Amino acid sequence: MDVNIEYLVGLSEAWLPIVLQYSAQLLLALITFLIGWWLINKLTGRLGALLRRRQVDPSLHGFIESLAGVALKILLLISVASMVGVETTSFIAMIGAAGLAVGLALQGSLANFAGGVLILLFRPFRVGEWIEAQGVAGTVHSIQIFHTVLKSADNKTIVVPNGSLSNGHITNYSREQRRRADINVGIAYSADIRLARKILLEIAEDARVLRDPEPVVFVTGLGESAVNLSLRVWVATGDFWPVTFAFTEQLKERFAEAGIGVPLPRRELHVVQG
Repeated sequence: MDVNIEYLVGLSEAWLPIVLQYSAQLLLALITFLIGWWLINKLTGRLGALLRRRQVDPSLHGFIESLAGVALKILLLISVASMVGVETTSFIAMIGAAGLAVGLALQGSLANFAGGVLILLFRPFRVGEWIEAQGVAGTVHSIQIFHTVLKSADNKTIVVPNGSLSNGHITNYSREQRRRADINVGIAYSADIRLARKILLEIAEDARVLRDPEPVVFVTGLGESAVNLSLRVWVATGDFWPVTFAFTEQLKERFAEAGIGVPLPRRELHVVQG
């Protein structure tokens, strides 16, 4: 019995420092884990609030919050594991290799995803706006994670990858509240330029035309068979096409009534007989 007691005392004396050491490490790791987990939840909550303030598409809120939360929690677990003496170098290398392989396999999709996030964050265009990009034009119907859907003027559905869309030139025709409409026409060299300018300015006396800046008429060039004039007026963005179409029709009628000729394109052919 005395031998057993002495054996247990000796065993406890040998293991007690180790137990105390690892108990302290485990307690510190547990405290770090709990505090870190709480901070991550707080940070993801703040991230969600920031996304809502920036008016990011609601469909992205949960996805971005979850992605950020998972990434931070993985880093927390790796840190806690290293605190208790677990070798994490191989584990980190394995995660990095797996991430690299997945990234290479999904390179195009990841680029489109990143482009979609940038578009939703910085808003170069919004749903309902008319844009031109990547050789296509249309009204923005929806902005998805990987692509943007446009509706063309003749109601065709155009799907544009977000990666190329976010890295290219985008012309947004709807963002500004007003636009300049240019009505271009060529008149005969024998026509009265002053009369043509007077008619164009009379056409511009339309309620839809803004008075600041005022409508102006310029001679933009001397062509082979015509003097080129341009009526430039500022209108609300929604009136751009109605005004352009209406003024072009009125211009044709008024010029015909005033006897101002609009020359047709002319081509001269010379036949050489050999």
